[in-house]
Amino acid sequence: QVQLVESGGGLVQAGGSLRLSCAASGRTFSNYAMGWFRQAPGKEREFVASISWTGGLKMYADSVKGRFTISTDNAKSTVYLEMNSLKPEDTAVYYCARKLSGGISSSMKDYASWGQGTQVTVSS
Repeated sequence: QVQLVESGGGLVQAGGSLRLSCAASGRTFSNYAMGWFRQAPGKEREFVASISWTGGLKMYADSVKGRFTISTDNAKSTVYLEMNSLKPEDTAVYYCARKLSGGISSSMKDYASWGQGTQVTVSS
C-alpha cells in the first residue's frame, strides 16, 4: 500500500506561482505513473497532469498547458506540480494520485491511490 501526502497549497494572487509536492511512502514510485487532479467547489474532480514513473512522458489538461509543469524525483519518491500564471479559475483542492498500472492517463478510474488534497486559492 502507498500513502500520498500533498503539500504546498495556499493563497496567491492572480498571476502568481505555487509549487505543490506529493510525497509517497510505503510501496513507492517504481513502474507507477502519477497524476494531479483538482476539484473546485460544486464541480467534479478533473484531470490536471500526469507523468510516467521515469518522468519521460507527460500529459496536461488544455486548461493548464503552458502554465503548469509536472515533474518527479524518484530518489525522494515525490512528484511536483509547478503552477505559474495562476488564475482565479485554478482555485480548487488539488489531489495527487498513483496509477494502478500502465502509463500516463487522464482518467480518474485508472488511479488507485489518492492523497488527502491541498487547497489552492487564487484571488483576483
